[in-house]
Amino acid sequence: QVQLVESGGGSVQAGGSLRLSCQAYGYPRCMGWFRQAPGKEREGLATIDAIHNPTYADSVKGRFTISKDNAKNILYLEMNNLKTEDTAMYYCAAGNLGNRCPLTPLTHYTFWGQGTRVTVSS
Repeated sequence: QVQLVESGGGSVQAGGSLRLSCQAYGYPRCMGWFRQAPGKEREGLATIDAIHNPTYADSVKGRFTISKDNAKNILYLEMNNLKTEDTAMYYCAAGNLGNRCPLTPLTHYTFWGQGTRVTVSS
């Protein structure tokens, strides 16, 4: 069993930055960040495997950076140059299915945090 607690969401103007944190209780093989905007499906943004290989969605590549502090067991998502379309609920997720950590399907990730809201205004 893995428990995940996100923090760091908030409101920011377009072009600004935020850093999300996800404290993990447990040691999953894969971890990642996902988001769900109102009226849209949940989408994968970035994942990281046990040896810290990242995978990014095209929509955030070059703007978002996923990282993990193994000593503290915290997953981060550094978000720069935020756009209004980044407004969503952001979720941390973890899973232990296989060695790869894909962005899809969401069912690859068994454990989910409660989410943290990010609002980007123009």
